[in-house]
Amino acid sequence: MPVLIGVVSVALAGGLLARDLYQQADSDAAIGPVSLPKTSSLAPGQQPGSPLVKLTPDAARHPHDETVRRLLQAYFDGINGRNYDRWKTAVTSERVRAKTEQQWLRDYRSTQDGNILVHRIETAHDDTMRVLLSFTSTQEMRDAPVNLPRRCIRWWLALPIALEQGHWKIDVVPPGTVPEMAAC
Repeated sequence: MPVLIGVVSVALAGGLLARDLYQQADSDAAIGPVSLPKTSSLAPGQQPGSPLVKLTPDAARHPHDETVRRLLQAYFDGINGRNYDRWKTAVTSERVRAKTEQQWLRDYRSTQDGNILVHRIETAHDDTMRVLLSFTSTQEMRDAPVNLPRRCIRWWLALPIALEQGHWKIDVVPPGTVPEMAAC
């Protein structure tokens, strides 16, 4: 009898999970295709493009769209302005502890980010969000990633967002997460 109860419980949980997943897929399909802004390639001297965070129509329909846009704007303004204190306002205390001001200034000493586009905002059941975005960075060759030593890089990544003391903050990226990147 205990085995039967366990099997029924697992089957019920699996069914509820599948229902949630299919309902999410159905509601996403009802939204329709995402139309991306029409952009042309910028000349090398115009890279990285506008430093303003923009949203696709899909991301703009999320209830936290403006909160996420402002949060990312503070994050990128901090990087572009070499302002560690500004950057700290946008990230969790765990991220701040992981990167001293001296390390941060060294890591971003020549970085300029622009052409920042939020493609999607996904909400999880545990008071977290995941933001799918792309942006362009320019930097001195010495400051480029070792695996892509270029002055101009196009990035695609997912940033975790978490509530910390009642405020949304960019959280630590899970270990092993590798963003996509390509030379401009």
